[in-house]
Amino acid sequence: MPTKNRDTASGETPARESTGQAIATVERAADVLMHFAETPSATLGVTEIAEALGMSKAAVHRILASLRVRRLIELDPVSRRYSLGVGAMRLGLAYLDRLDIRRIAAPELVALSQRTDETATLSIRTGWTRIYADQVTPAREVIMSVSLGVPYPLHAGGSSKAFLAFLADDEIEAYLSEAPLEPLTGKTIADVPKLRKELAVIRESGWAQSFAERMSGAASVAAPVLDHHGRPVAVISVCGPLERFREEVDACVEALLDSTRRLSIQMGWTEPERG
Repeated sequence: MPTKNRDTASGETPARESTGQAIATVERAADVLMHFAETPSATLGVTEIAEALGMSKAAVHRILASLRVRRLIELDPVSRRYSLGVGAMRLGLAYLDRLDIRRIAAPELVALSQRTDETATLSIRTGWTRIYADQVTPAREVIMSVSLGVPYPLHAGGSSKAFLAFLADDEIEAYLSEAPLEPLTGKTIADVPKLRKELAVIRESGWAQSFAERMSGAASVAAPVLDHHGRPVAVISVCGPLERFREEVDACVEALLDSTRRLSIQMGWTEPERG
């Protein structure tokens, strides 16, 4: 009867050993790729990678050579330093293309509503308008509720202004010159110079507020969810009845910005370094 060929020291079959080695190699390759993604430097040398990850230079060389085959890593022939390649970019873009902001934001909306005890909403942009795509309401007697799927102009209300303020400058100017600034209430900002100043303040602070600008008796604070280009892919708001909300603004803004920061990071945004 044939006997199995076992390693006498480990007691494992060669096939199992080979599988374990392959897994370890994949893990080390992933470590190398993540090191490129996380380090501030755009290029890295073999010695730097080896020292940072506790690998031998020979192992790093082998991993980099394999990654170069799939263009995940590129080598500068002059400096002999490595950088992320187009293959890594394609992976990143594929991930971003498949992001579902409504699904990703759902847990944040629940947590935000619970933290503030007010309604949390998610808005997405549709050209020169935006719509509410989701909301979570609190368990209290008097609440604010929004209508999903109804388009609102980008100058009326907190969520709308949060979108408009973080568009590219040429898009903002196009909106201000092309879109009619029709008031939805007596509080809607419908004057171009005044709106332009308001948008500058919003962009500087990172959030917008509205007191009866979209709907009488309602108030809100709103902030954008930014993508890897720093563009708004969605807006999150906290809203409630006007008179009650006046006393809650500061606490709601703090909770709101915590939520939008986490969501923006998930969407590929990188927080700027503070000088």
